[in-house]
Amino acid sequence: MRSRSKDVRRLFHTTVSEITSIHHPTLPSSSNAVNNNNLSNNKPKKNKRRDNSATSDAEILRWNKIITDHMRHGRCDFAADLFYRMPSRSTVSWNAMISGYIANSRFPLALRLFAAMPRRDAVSWNTMIHGHVLNRDLASARRLFDEMPDKDTVSWNTMISAYASSGLVELAQDMFDRSPIKNAISWNGLLAAYVGNGRLEAARQLFDSHPHWETVSWNAMIAGYAQRKRMADARQLFDRMLERDVVSWNTMISGYAQSGDMAEAKRLFDGSPYKDVFTWTAMVSGYAQNGMLEEARGMFDKMPERNSVSWNAMIAAYVQCRRMEEAEELFNSMPCRNVNSWNTMITGYAQAGMIERAHEMFDMMPQRDSVSWAAMIAGLSQGGFGEEALRLFVEMGRSGERMNRSSFTCVLSTCADIAMLECGTQVHGRLVKAGYGMGCFVGNALLAMYCKCGSIDEAYKAFKEMAERDVVSWNTMIAGYARHGFGKEALEIFDTMRTTDTKPDDITMVGVLSACSHAGLVDKGIAYFYSMHQDFGITAKPEHYTCMMDLLGRAGRLEDAEALIREMPFEPDASMWGALLGASRIHRNTKLGERAAERIFEMEPDNAGMYVLLSNLYASSGKWTDVDKMRVMMRERGVRKVPGFSWIEVKNKVHTFSVGDSVHPDKEKIYSFLEELDMKMKKAGYVSATAMVLHDVEEEEKEHMLKYHSEKLAVAFGILNVPPGRPIRVIKNLRVCEDCHNAFKHISALEKRLVILRDSNRFHHFSGGSCSCGDYW
Repeated sequence: MRSRSKDVRRLFHTTVSEITSIHHPTLPSSSNAVNNNNLSNNKPKKNKRRDNSATSDAEILRWNKIITDHMRHGRCDFAADLFYRMPSRSTVSWNAMISGYIANSRFPLALRLFAAMPRRDAVSWNTMIHGHVLNRDLASARRLFDEMPDKDTVSWNTMISAYASSGLVELAQDMFDRSPIKNAISWNGLLAAYVGNGRLEAARQLFDSHPHWETVSWNAMIAGYAQRKRMADARQLFDRMLERDVVSWNTMISGYAQSGDMAEAKRLFDGSPYKDVFTWTAMVSGYAQNGMLEEARGMFDKMPERNSVSWNAMIAAYVQCRRMEEAEELFNSMPCRNVNSWNTMITGYAQAGMIERAHEMFDMMPQRDSVSWAAMIAGLSQGGFGEEALRLFVEMGRSGERMNRSSFTCVLSTCADIAMLECGTQVHGRLVKAGYGMGCFVGNALLAMYCKCGSIDEAYKAFKEMAERDVVSWNTMIAGYARHGFGKEALEIFDTMRTTDTKPDDITMVGVLSACSHAGLVDKGIAYFYSMHQDFGITAKPEHYTCMMDLLGRAGRLEDAEALIREMPFEPDASMWGALLGASRIHRNTKLGERAAERIFEMEPDNAGMYVLLSNLYASSGKWTDVDKMRVMMRERGVRKVPGFSWIEVKNKVHTFSVGDSVHPDKEKIYSFLEELDMKMKKAGYVSATAMVLHDVEEEEKEHMLKYHSEKLAVAFGILNVPPGRPIRVIKNLRVCEDCHNAFKHISALEKRLVILRDSNRFHHFSGGSCSCGDYW
């Protein structure tokens, strides 16, 4: 290889003077060099020194080699310059340019040259088919393949491999069956299609039907079994192999390690005649992933040589165990850091809640990739720094880094958490432009974003557009409809799911029971609860019982709910008692509420929400002495009520409000508008729900206290700033109060606006004087 490079350089130097002495017209720029309209006009004049005689084959060969060398080193413009200076070109000259453009990601230029070629050979066609495959345009690749006048084995194998790598197994099989000449590459291509797409039975059938397989094919079959933890099948093939190489041994060792059988992995490791750095690394990774940190470090210390993968595996082991000091010590000792090393550290610090340290390392990175950005965005998002995560996403786009699926997923999750629908919609647009299909990975994040941001119609559109759906996709839509109060639609999605191959799981049934609870479908909920084990093999878990407590409690069947708690096969948790306490407040059953609260305080003495819920129950019953006792109890136990706040997104900016807000720059306009609105509502029949105020004061003062709740301020701001015809979407960190719920029904009718409110429990769609919950919340 070294001597060939010297020959190319020597040819280049000996030909430079000859090339520069050729008389030629002004050369076209690189952008015009391959324009179809210029190809004929820009042909160089015949070489005068040669008296218009034909260029010799040896001379064309020299030019072709130099062009190829330029292309190999990414010097496309130099190659094009020489190509257009050539006094005569062969088909090989054109092929060198086309393959060079494809190799340097300039496929449109390759297309233009191919279209202008005076003569094409099999190499020309095969090169262009391969180019289409690299650009993920299988339809064009197939069209070109079908147009090809004379196909060779390379043509057929290229299409077999293309279909195989894209998961189109049937088309790969069809190509294989139609191929007139099959070689080892053909057989391996079809085998790879089956193995790569998890169709191991078909792969094994093909494997057994062909007597002559190379070692690489045996290894592929073993790897297919190992990846799916079918180690008994992998071992059977391994034991039958007449010739094993280092890949064979490494595949088996890694397979046992990934399956958690470190004892067998160690036995094979000790018996392997080949041990390279990958063998040792497989053992280190295996110990690390199975929580055997000391064994991993012992194996790491014994390694005769290490590469970056070995170091990264050991660092990742410390990171997984949250032992960040040891991880950083190893990271600082690492002689061969790469971007993966930095990414592992950033992820570790972010997961450990050390966001500042993660950001420091991110800023120190000598180079970043899409994983680096995604790791930092995910860390900020999960750490509660949603707006900072979004800013970093914007910065990532400006940096020119190509956004991967993880980046989009993290940002969509962030938009969902802080309910930034406008931002999420923009990210959706960028997702489409980036060319990512609506697969499960990003598709599910998109569904969750739209559901959590209150745009259930957009969620359903995205759901319908998904190329494939998994159980998470169905669960997200069912739970989304349930939280929005559309129980009928949730159950329709569930019925459709049951007609597919996707089997409902325990999370599905939580969504179904929740839908029944929010929509008041008591009998249906009870039927689903008692039949889910028989129909789907799902055993009721605590979360299913909590849904049933909520379902029965909301319907006023408090005795049935309490009886269900007693019949449970396990001890009720605080969430179950909380559902019962909430139902007691709705139906003003003080005694049951006190029993439920007593059990909650035993389990979660610091749960401020439950103290407030019981206080509300006392207040609605006029028991002010008990309300005061609850206030004293909270003070003595150091329990502080979570302050309520609401926020709304307008023009990509989030505006946050607290009760009686006095800092917002538009506060005067908001309060003035609310005063006018309050008068209009009272004329329309609105009456303040003063019974819910937890203070024994005059009615007028209670009305004043209710008037400036955070969600009312946010809705007023939305009406003033969101254009007519568009929904007003408000998020509240606590449950919406009874008074605000009543007020928003009146506001939706008076202002003719759709108000969508997401509280800590569910969504409420207020329109035309009514709410989607049917006042059943």
